[in-house]
Amino acid sequence: MKIEVIAQDKINKYLTFMKDVYKNNIYYRDTMETVIKMILKGKGEICKTSTIIPIMVTEGDKILAVCTFAIVDRMADTLQICFFEALEQQEQAIDLIIDYGKALAKERGIKEILIGLDLHVNYGLGFLADHFNTPVSFGGAYNPPYYLEYFKKYATKEINLVSYLIDMHNFQFNLPQPLLERITSKYTVRKANFKNLQETMETYTSLNNQAFQSHRFYYQRRKEEDLELFQDMKLLLKDENLLFLEFEGKPVGFMLWYPDFNELLKPGEKLGLKTLIKAKIFPNKIRRFKIVELGVIPEHQKRGGVLALLHKCHELVGGKYDLCESSWILEENMDSRGLGMRWGDLEYKHYKVFLVHL
Repeated sequence: MKIEVIAQDKINKYLTFMKDVYKNNIYYRDTMETVIKMILKGKGEICKTSTIIPIMVTEGDKILAVCTFAIVDRMADTLQICFFEALEQQEQAIDLIIDYGKALAKERGIKEILIGLDLHVNYGLGFLADHFNTPVSFGGAYNPPYYLEYFKKYATKEINLVSYLIDMHNFQFNLPQPLLERITSKYTVRKANFKNLQETMETYTSLNNQAFQSHRFYYQRRKEEDLELFQDMKLLLKDENLLFLEFEGKPVGFMLWYPDFNELLKPGEKLGLKTLIKAKIFPNKIRRFKIVELGVIPEHQKRGGVLALLHKCHELVGGKYDLCESSWILEENMDSRGLGMRWGDLEYKHYKVFLVHL
């Protein structure tokens, strides 16, 4: 058994193995292959300022596990293990990965290994910890349950995340009318303009960096990175899926939400042109939507801006959907969890991130 740093001519083997892990899994959907391939081939914007080392663990001709070690310039004190996949009962292979990571971290003067962040929170955060027999929603994390056991024994700390699920048929906004009128008179919510993607991404990236600057695992994003991420995704999105909160004409918050496009994918099917066509022809087949990001800059937090965004989203979705799923929320983030507990019917999926202090 050995670890091999993958040259560019073997990247496709890495990607094929990632798919093979889920070959017979009816709950998995492939929505990230294009992004992962771009990053592993060193073509992503984030690669320009990051160290990216894809590896595979092999025994003879058989691949047992793959992952990518990454050091991002804006998180240079942390070694990430990302884009991880492995076969079952491969504890020895995981031992090799951790030992390799510890040696690499020591060489670079790094004191922490982070397992579960895929370079940036905008690409993915957390290993799924339950609901393994439930289809994964668009943008959600999915993995076999045995991944958790692989890393638990090494973790110095486990960080928990939670999502919420809302039955839209029973949902009531329940805000007193005078309060609602006061909030909507103070704040304006407008739709994004994806025809002017450059300007839209400048606003989006700036608001992300201000709203989430103190959040765990978040580091400052660059406009070019978000522009790249949205370049293809904008084909699926409408302007209404990205909402900007304004105060006196100045953007102070945002919400990203979208239909669960995974409901259009069959098991094993990957996101692509076929999905786009289905979304245009059969929009009513999608019965769930997701609130993916919701952020307000610090000076406007707890002043009603979040409620203005939620109210606008509620107006837009109308009676189109049966369910609303939130993205992951850090368990320690009680402000965001408070919204979930107030309007969510129940805690839904849980996720874990592992920290290894060296």
